[in-house]
Amino acid sequence: MLLDGIAKNNFVIVGRAGIDFFTDPGVRAEDAERIGVGLGGSAANIGAGICKLGGRAALVTRVSDDSVGSYCIGQLKKYGVETGHVLSVGGEYRNSLAFYESVVEGHRNVIYRNGAADFQMTEADVRAVDYSRFGALITAGTVFAAEPSCSASFTAFALAKEAGLPIIFDVDYRPYSWTSPEVAAEVLSRAAAESDMIVGNDVEFGFMAGDYDKGLEKARELARTSAELVIYKMGENGAITISRDTEIRTGIYPVEALKPNGAGDSFMSGLMTSIADGHDLEQSVLRGSACASIVVAKPGCAPAMPDTSELEAFLASHPGPTQA
Repeated sequence: MLLDGIAKNNFVIVGRAGIDFFTDPGVRAEDAERIGVGLGGSAANIGAGICKLGGRAALVTRVSDDSVGSYCIGQLKKYGVETGHVLSVGGEYRNSLAFYESVVEGHRNVIYRNGAADFQMTEADVRAVDYSRFGALITAGTVFAAEPSCSASFTAFALAKEAGLPIIFDVDYRPYSWTSPEVAAEVLSRAAAESDMIVGNDVEFGFMAGDYDKGLEKARELARTSAELVIYKMGENGAITISRDTEIRTGIYPVEALKPNGAGDSFMSGLMTSIADGHDLEQSVLRGSACASIVVAKPGCAPAMPDTSELEAFLASHPGPTQA
């Protein structure tokens, strides 16, 4: 069911959209005289990346009823992401905002999430979606960090499953969004147990396991017991793709990185669209890794994500991935 769903290349994505501010390449925040602006937020980035690579995506979220919310909707439309389920919320709720430096060493990323508009997504919002239109549901862990978004997201899981859609879950643990690590571990573990595919890094799987050294064991356990596919990312050491029967180790495409932001979102976009385009699983993971490398070498997140021609040009010109 998982790969068949992804093959439709049409995704409903539950999660946040935000606005990113970032410095020019190599410029520290205190030295910035101007800043770039772009679409941000994990779910929005994934949707933009999928559309740029030829897939289709619709976002389900809430944005603030102000100029920042309007900016997010306008940017989503620019990238081709469906916005019919991106709803505004008024009052004191505000869109998330990130300000980060386009540097690697000593990189600083400040994210403002007080009164986050996306946490106001309701069960009514997700019940309004026609899940039968899509091939798979994608979400990232932040949607579970507060109510009513948490309950709404689990309802979306149930409704998607009823419609025959596989659930693809990016753990995306952000400590600042949660009331406590204990609550986060419990809720994220529940979401993982309900998912058909889980993508996370070694720290995130270790967090769910309660012990960093047991993260890979946790990933393997999920692949044995509930998930059809688990991808255990290890940064510069590549990734391990785990199913019930096999493990595939893949490397990364080394580049001169400008900043770390957006790598995981671009990886997901490249992975999904590559599977949908008929590449085998190992090649799809590698193409996702190539997308991540492209993004970290350029300013911004959604603006830096490659389209198909950029990805193919990168793969043709790069010496190739590291050995896993």
